[in-house]
Amino acid sequence: MDLSNRTVLIVGGTSGIGRELARRFAAAGSTVAVGGRSPEALTELAEEGFGTFGIDVTDGASVASARDAVLARYPELDTVVTMSGVMLLEDLRDPAHFEVAETTIDTNLVGTIRVIDAFTPHLVRRGAGTFITVTSGIAFLPFPPMPTYAASKAAVHAYSEALRAQLEGTGVGVVELVPPAVATAGQEKVNPHALPLDDFATEVMQLLSEDPTPHEILVKGVHMHRWAERDGTYDELVAQRSQALAMLPSRRPR
Repeated sequence: MDLSNRTVLIVGGTSGIGRELARRFAAAGSTVAVGGRSPEALTELAEEGFGTFGIDVTDGASVASARDAVLARYPELDTVVTMSGVMLLEDLRDPAHFEVAETTIDTNLVGTIRVIDAFTPHLVRRGAGTFITVTSGIAFLPFPPMPTYAASKAAVHAYSEALRAQLEGTGVGVVELVPPAVATAGQEKVNPHALPLDDFATEVMQLLSEDPTPHEILVKGVHMHRWAERDGTYDELVAQRSQALAMLPSRRPR
């Protein structure tokens, strides 16, 4: 992927990984627009020179409106990164968790599908372009306190594979970004092993610029998750990660 001459939209790019990738694409020479829900963050990004668009991926009308606005301003759009997501704890012994599950699926999975559906006709008409979906190491090695998050990211992985197969021959590629725990959005407070954001973004941009671009962008820190089943470490690692169930309020000592 030539990072110096792209026109990129990052949906969910108002903070964390998305915001850093927006800056990295821009620094490489690409034109970058960012979509998200936070008016304050969008204002800050506009002041940095990014195109900004309000979008709520859980609302089909909002996605369609944002698409129309983006394509009116950037008719040459060739890269769509869809990374809006929520990462929430769930206690499956508590029926109240279902609301969290619905929110997670609607944002992480259905939101991804809404964005892809909105921009597929444009990219196919162009005959060239790239979707970048964002999953997680947790898609391949579940983190038991966040069951629906893991399920949603595993589903986005499967969807990305199917999308790539269906778009074959159109000139539109599908790249899946698979982050490990990255030191952003509070991860650095709860996970001392979280990868520094700067290191993560540097490795991601290096991998994206490879020729050919890999179907999966796997920084070194996520290989343990991605290949756990292949390497025979899956059961042991899930058991280790299950110790984190103590994070759930119902499991804490009284």
